[in-house]
Amino acid sequence: MTPDTVISVGQHALLTMLMLAAPPLLAALGVGLIIGLFQAATQVNEMTLSFIPKIVALVLVLIAVGPWIIRTMVSFTERLILDIPLLIG
Repeated sequence: MTPDTVISVGQHALLTMLMLAAPPLLAALGVGLIIGLFQAATQVNEMTLSFIPKIVALVLVLIAVGPWIIRTMVSFTERLILDIPLLIG
């Protein structure tokens, strides 16, 4: 196993991880921004106010993109396991 193949596998793993983490993180960011603007406009400084909407948004996003996340993870894992003989030898 050469250093180039290790770097290639690592890059592919990181890219896959970023793709899978992006939808929930962007949803939490968007909801947090909207709640932050609302809190700034109304001067309501309640820390728990942003928690429930973020959780609801994350659950909705995971319901919506969950099957895609599972398919992508399974595809990556299958490809990695099937490539083990090629990576070793």
